[in-house]
Amino acid sequence: MNAKNTNILVDSSVWINFFKGDEKTSFVSELLRADRICTNDVILTELLPSMQVRNEKKLINLMTQLSKLDIKIDWQGLRNIQQANLQNGNNNISLADLMIVQNCIQNNLKILTTDKHFAMMSKYIPLSVYSLEEFA
Repeated sequence: MNAKNTNILVDSSVWINFFKGDEKTSFVSELLRADRICTNDVILTELLPSMQVRNEKKLINLMTQLSKLDIKIDWQGLRNIQQANLQNGNNNISLADLMIVQNCIQNNLKILTTDKHFAMMSKYIPLSVYSLEEFA
């Protein structure tokens, strides 16, 4: 897939529900066919090890065929995002999620997630978030 055609980074929380067959995430198939989804190494690192342990070759193939965005870590930027989180009462945001946020901002992508803390962050940092309800 070509990253230029994509505009949605699908978070691990959505992938997990999609792989379980959750009806609320069935639209992900349409996004895949339309070449609108990309991933990054953080999300792959969250998902692939358990797929490999379970020998889920089809899922591994699906995930590794997605357009993968490079992660350009701006450590000061991550600290700034974390400081904004703390100032706004959004505590305990993982480094992995901070890296995902920064990757979305750097590439002007919307994130599709079920994790509420991303929506909270979008109120005070320039992060665009899709909820499952927007695709219902």
